[in-house]
Amino acid sequence: MRDEFSMAPELDIVAWHGTQAPLTLAGLRGKVVVLHAFQMLCPGCVLHGIPQAQRVHEHFPRAAVQVIGLHTVFEHHEAMREASLKAFIHEFRVTFPVGVDRHEDGRPLPLTMARYAMQGTPTLILIDRAGRLRRQAFGQADDLMVGAEIAALVAEQ
Repeated sequence: MRDEFSMAPELDIVAWHGTQAPLTLAGLRGKVVVLHAFQMLCPGCVLHGIPQAQRVHEHFPRAAVQVIGLHTVFEHHEAMREASLKAFIHEFRVTFPVGVDRHEDGRPLPLTMARYAMQGTPTLILIDRAGRLRRQAFGQADDLMVGAEIAALVAEQ
């Protein structure tokens, strides 16, 4: 194991969709976590990020890999309310859990987005089984590379 990787900051979620109980990174230790930060009105998220996260969710064993969507709204707040998100999840057939990033009045960015210093959406984050941040990428990520990175993290002892 390498020590040069920092621990991934915990998520700050106000609501969950697609899971019976809230998820925490601490509670997911032992699994590789694939975190996909998105907004419903983000073309890159809709065309690439969400479909990629869905493919990861469908092709990797759930005992080893946990995919989480992070709906992190930093613009167009009025258009992206809870009812809209529920409809989006249904229409796009998102079957992995989605958490809604906490936003506090007066802060420009939602809390989890700020903790990770994200540039925007889509953002892909890979967290290893020990809870360490191993990759953070803004924009479209190549499926083959993402799959290879996840497989390598799963194989690590």
